[in-house]
Amino acid sequence: MIAAIAPALPSFGAPEEHVDEYRAKAMFLAAFPNFVEWPSDAFPSQQAPLLLCVFGDFSFGTSLAERTRGILIHGRRVEVRWARKEQDLRTCQILFVSRSEAKRYERVFKAVEGASVLTVGETSGFLASGGAIDFLVEQDRLQFEVNVGAATDAHLRISANMLALARHVITRTGSTKNSLGFSTRSLAVLQTQNLNMEVKQ
Repeated sequence: MIAAIAPALPSFGAPEEHVDEYRAKAMFLAAFPNFVEWPSDAFPSQQAPLLLCVFGDFSFGTSLAERTRGILIHGRRVEVRWARKEQDLRTCQILFVSRSEAKRYERVFKAVEGASVLTVGETSGFLASGGAIDFLVEQDRLQFEVNVGAATDAHLRISANMLALARHVITRTGSTKNSLGFSTRSLAVLQTQNLNMEVKQ
């Protein structure tokens, strides 16, 4: 049961293990939009795609594009972009900030301040710096934690189903920690939406 909840990962080190880590993260990133609500003014037009941007080192190879190909979120296709300049970040709906940019968090969050951008990181200090979602590896499994306040500040609504699957949920009033005791309904949603993916080794 526990093995089915979060993707089992190797201890990262070898190049092929690094690829597996980012393949798993690509699976999560492709599924997150199903659980997040953006305001209508977050998009320049009704036909505009949902932009999933990566800022910093692009370690996904082709996995992120492959996972999002053909996906429609509320009628919008998902387009993957590698953002090179801070001034381009506000155009994204999802912004994955690579660990290579950890020393630039203040500038990144300043660049997207007030915009409806779901920020996703992969370092221990990301949420404390103002990020909304952070990946973490715990007990050799890729999981995620959520800062609800940061999402609210970005005018985003994260569904209760997704919050139920997060390892940690931080709110204005405190923090809660799941002990892998997900409800049957939440587990079914996770499996259906591909938030739970086993990494191929």
